[in-house]
Amino acid sequence: MARYLISFDDGAMSFPEEELPEVAEASLEVVREARDAGVWVFGGGLESQRASVVATDGTVADGPYPETKAVLGGFSVIDVPSREDALKWAAKIAAACRCAQEVREIMSDPTD
Repeated sequence: MARYLISFDDGAMSFPEEELPEVAEASLEVVREARDAGVWVFGGGLESQRASVVATDGTVADGPYPETKAVLGGFSVIDVPSREDALKWAAKIAAACRCAQEVREIMSDPTD
């Protein structure tokens, strides 16, 4: 099994505000389905705010860096047998959230 990060950019969700309850319920249904399937690890939406960037010397600055165009808006972490399975779950999330999802494999934990 491998863990995958499925994420979308802040502002990627574009639908009329009155449809938010429908989108929220559809998203929760996918989470329930993933939990029932035993693949859900963790996930959630992120507050729309600038991230704090902590440098290697410990100094803190508002971020992200100016050259960064995208800011993470939300994410899911799933544990599935293959990338193809991760892409299938990403498709379900994309349909529920009404926005494209990015899929990345999380490197294995070296302590395992």
